Amino acid sequence: MPKHGSRPSPAKSSGDVLAIAAASLLLVASAPIGAQEMRFFEIVDDGIPEPLTGTRGDPARGRAIVVDRQKGLCLLCHSGPFPEQRFQGNLAPDLSGVGARWSEGQLRLRIVDSRRINPATIMPPYHSIDGLVRVGKTWQGKPVLSAEQVEDVVAFLTTLTEAP
Repeated sequence: MPKHGSRPSPAKSSGDVLAIAAASLLLVASAPIGAQEMRFFEIVDDGIPEPLTGTRGDPARGRAIVVDRQKGLCLLCHSGPFPEQRFQGNLAPDLSGVGARWSEGQLRLRIVDSRRINPATIMPPYHSIDGLVRVGKTWQGKPVLSAEQVEDVVAFLTTLTEAP
């Protein structure tokens, strides 16, 4: 079973490269200084079945991260059941019903490093530092979200079971 490690090359088309670059710049600008160190994980099939922290996250904190335009930046690309949030994205799937579409482990892998599922994805890795380029010196070697924050987001996303 693969362990956290090397990455496939990112997308090759110029449109994908530009989208990845734009998303990466935004994430680097919002990455927390002093974020907790990386937690290793084990991928089983198409998911990470065990929580990165050994415990489940808090859905309320996870929702706050998802809608926070400085921390998670999820709504830059995704839309979802967030009526109070204006200007939701349309580049990625709607988050409504995501908890019914994917298991907790599948959601966790998509948050940790979606490139493991789709090497051409524009979704940035939130808890992986492998294969990243043009990362600001202050943020090198640090994940965008801590393991605890990943678990909070996963806990929230599992509550989204209603389709749009």
